[in-house]
Amino acid sequence: MPPVHLWNPDHCGEIDIVIRRDGVWMHEGSPIARKELVRLFSTVLRKDPDGYHLVTPVEKLRIRVEDLPFRAVSLGREGDDLIFVTDVGDEVRAGPDDPIIVQTDPITGEPAPRIHVRRDLWARIARPVFYELVEMAEEVDGQLVVRSGGQAFPLGAVA
Repeated sequence: MPPVHLWNPDHCGEIDIVIRRDGVWMHEGSPIARKELVRLFSTVLRKDPDGYHLVTPVEKLRIRVEDLPFRAVSLGREGDDLIFVTDVGDEVRAGPDDPIIVQTDPITGEPAPRIHVRRDLWARIARPVFYELVEMAEEVDGQLVVRSGGQAFPLGAVA
């Protein structure tokens, strides 16, 4: 990954790129069809206090993200560890540095699971992947819990 956290270029404005809630990257209202281009953009994405930006050593352009910038679209196991793959090809091993967090909407009760990917960038865990997590969870003190990287991650209360 490029060291975007070390780059401090001047802010150059905004670019009409939106990462939609469903993970589709849009430019000027049209989906970006080339996966290689989306992957390239994802490697220079950074979240700053004032929002998300595409950053190079000489430019910083703000983009809009409707939810989280990435989606965790598949899940595997390696020993006792959970390995997630994002929609842009990042592999993330859940553990102390890359936790799984599930927030629950207080009105609807709908879970909103996510996993840390890098720096301050997160992936929304896709519904089918979350169902896989629930299937492999164990009950601990009234909570469904999965384990990875020596950590326990609560998914929510047992219904």
